Amino acid sequence: MQRLRREDRLRLMKFVCSFAWADLEVQSQERQFVARLARALKLDDDERKLVEEWLRTPPRPEDVDPTTIPREQREVFLDAVRALVVADGKVSPEEAENLSLFKALMR
Repeated sequence: MQRLRREDRLRLMKFVCSFAWADLEVQSQERQFVARLARALKLDDDERKLVEEWLRTPPRPEDVDPTTIPREQREVFLDAVRALVVADGKVSPEEAENLSLFKALMR
């Protein structure tokens, strides 16, 4: 993850935030996960502000197109999204469906 370029780090965070919105409510545990991931990715202040905006308002569907993820980064994205989905200790039907579709599109 550390080797991702700025553009790719932000793309990853946008995808993670979009999955936080899958059940139409961002849980506190999901926010905490996103904050930990932002720290791990060493996002700067401007990047963290973008992430906070995506937690207030979900990213537009056309901005989270899985086909834009480079093949060599797909496992990183899938792992991060999977971790977000289980961050609150429960997986809603919407989250499960979105994760299943995301996995299928990653192949």
